[in-house]
Amino acid sequence: MKTRKSEETRTRILDAALNIFRERGFERATMREIAAAAGVAAGAAYYYFESKEAIVMAFYERSQAEMLSLIAEQMGKNKLLEPLLRAIISTKFEVFAPNRKLLGALSAHADPEHPLSPFSKETAAIREQDIAFFEKAVTQAGIKLPSNLTPYLPRLLWMYQMGLILFWVYDRSAGQRRTMVLYDKTLKMVMTGIKLAGNPFLRPLHKLAAELLEVIYGDEAALDRQSKS
Repeated sequence: MKTRKSEETRTRILDAALNIFRERGFERATMREIAAAAGVAAGAAYYYFESKEAIVMAFYERSQAEMLSLIAEQMGKNKLLEPLLRAIISTKFEVFAPNRKLLGALSAHADPEHPLSPFSKETAAIREQDIAFFEKAVTQAGIKLPSNLTPYLPRLLWMYQMGLILFWVYDRSAGQRRTMVLYDKTLKMVMTGIKLAGNPFLRPLHKLAAELLEVIYGDEAALDRQSKS
């Protein structure tokens, strides 16, 4: 059972680690240095977090928890898809802003085999909860797409968001203005694409798109089926 003192110690270690990650980078920081900054023994730091990677996972989880209520509040005010998507993505920028440099350092670990990758099995719960925001937005806006494309839309929107965030962490323009312009322009393109996707005259493209998405998101059986077709 966690006590209040235990929670306070854990939070102190997490906050100290994030400060060091921002100042020195993730790779150069050490657990001993983090413990000293938090005012605890090295053994205590390892008691709460077995590694620097565990600290980053705690950061992901805390950020996700913070965003849940903020996104839910903003989504409750809209029923159209564009403002719903803005509610999700803009909140991410706001919450992650103090740790943009840290996210930039962590972006080097994009390989799904790395536990800190947003595509890894270790981050699956966070990823699926994130995708659920987009599922809710699509449902709430009443978006109608061909049945063979509908299941993939939330994941495609999540990937779009990830591309924006990656561009943002490396954007050196003042106030990341370049990202904001990219965000505005590409979101309009996404909305136009979604509207066009429902056009029955594009049915041959729907089939090809669905087959491609099955290769990307499907299992080995789906890959075998599409490679033989």
